[in-house]
Amino acid sequence: MNQLSLQVGLTPEYECSYLPDEKEQLGVVIDPQWLSPEGYKVLIASGYRRSGRAIYKPMCNACSACTPLRIDCPTFVPSRSQKRQLAQMRKLHWEFKAELDDNWFELYEKYIRIRHSTGSMYPANKEQFFDFVTAPWMATAFLHVYENEKLIAIAVTDVFADALSAVYSFFEPEHPLSLGTLCVLFQIEFCRQSNRQWLYPGYQIDACKAMNYKTRFAPHQKLIGGIWQ
Repeated sequence: MNQLSLQVGLTPEYECSYLPDEKEQLGVVIDPQWLSPEGYKVLIASGYRRSGRAIYKPMCNACSACTPLRIDCPTFVPSRSQKRQLAQMRKLHWEFKAELDDNWFELYEKYIRIRHSTGSMYPANKEQFFDFVTAPWMATAFLHVYENEKLIAIAVTDVFADALSAVYSFFEPEHPLSLGTLCVLFQIEFCRQSNRQWLYPGYQIDACKAMNYKTRFAPHQKLIGGIWQ
């Protein structure tokens, strides 16, 4: 792979999904030599993310709110609330699988219907889901979380030799536990058990309530000016 050559195409500007007063524009990698686990490993460490088979990075003209973030799993120190959630984890069973359980779509459909009925993923569709979360060139695993043998959460996760990348999670929308946070904690724990250093949870957006939770997992690094710090 020629790491000095990276062809990126810009999407048109459109309304930002996270900050209503901003316009969003993405740089999408169009050079197929990067569409591989090895290529994506380099790019995710440079601030890119994957959506389906496309690798992209925000390249907005007037906004730089999307900050790449990664959690240092071996040195992770849970906060007080996370310690309480870790205690809750002991009541649950979790495991990574190469395939989804047969009843996954029932859980996904309920999650989309109750939590995201006005979003682009509604109504829930199996083909659209797999187009969004998987790529034929990427190794992806599915974190399954069970309570008394009942499936209550799934987190789609890209797998690298030294890291995991959180792609998408869905869960029982009426469950009293913070299942989204628990999925992140399970992913961190798997990194620790498997000697992986980093969990990439996606972009941190301070002004967006739905996207500003990632800094609660510490220690972490942010990519600022091309340097992880």
